[in-house]
Amino acid sequence: MSTGKIAVAGATGRLGRPVVDVLTERGHRVVPVSRATGVDIITGEGLAEALTGVEVIIDVASWHGSEQEAATEFFRTSARNLHEVGRRAGVVMIAAASIIGADKATAGFVAAKKVHEELLLAGPLPVRILRAAQFHEFVGQLLDWRQGDVAHVPSLPTQLVACRTVAEVLVDLAMASGTSAPGTPIPEIAGPRKENMAEAARLLGARRGIEVIGIDGGGIPDAEIAAAGAFLPGPHAKLAGPAFSEWLDTRP
Repeated sequence: MSTGKIAVAGATGRLGRPVVDVLTERGHRVVPVSRATGVDIITGEGLAEALTGVEVIIDVASWHGSEQEAATEFFRTSARNLHEVGRRAGVVMIAAASIIGADKATAGFVAAKKVHEELLLAGPLPVRILRAAQFHEFVGQLLDWRQGDVAHVPSLPTQLVACRTVAEVLVDLAMASGTSAPGTPIPEIAGPRKENMAEAARLLGARRGIEVIGIDGGGIPDAEIAAAGAFLPGPHAKLAGPAFSEWLDTRP
């Protein structure tokens, strides 16, 4: 796809920053869309001006908490505004990041992403979705949520992936020409091997002086289906980037 300007919704977030980096490195003209740049996709403040002349929106904006109802309302409003304002501005397509297993989720933040996917796909603009595994960077967030010097982390299977890797594949998807054949699965991106969230947290915790205790996932939304592998990549997934330990060795 030959594009003019590309808007990145959530440009200053965890995934937004590497998406902006990848686009810039590849010579694209980027419009960063976030409250930090004076554009609010929820209230609509500055959105019409930001999307003027934009051909593609890459939507990586996210809610800051895990509560399902609040996250769902955020995604409902953001999807509606990006579609409506984008259509009026002449945007031709939206590419968005989601989570592997969103279609199976019944509770929590991932269930809110399921609704987000449905709302995006129901809008007037064509939409491409990339489902990603949990990010390497998410492990540090789990440790930040601890109380004291001990972190309790679910011992659940995952296939952690680097944000930079997700950004590269999402940009590829946004820039690809043509359309997918009917019935084509939603593309997925994950890291190179299956890992355990608590074990990954122990590796990082050892560097930070934090004890990590693995728990069975009780109280975590959809813990039972997660333990059964519902949020692991499917057979059509692209596996790329470093494993968690390799990625950790590159951190300062």
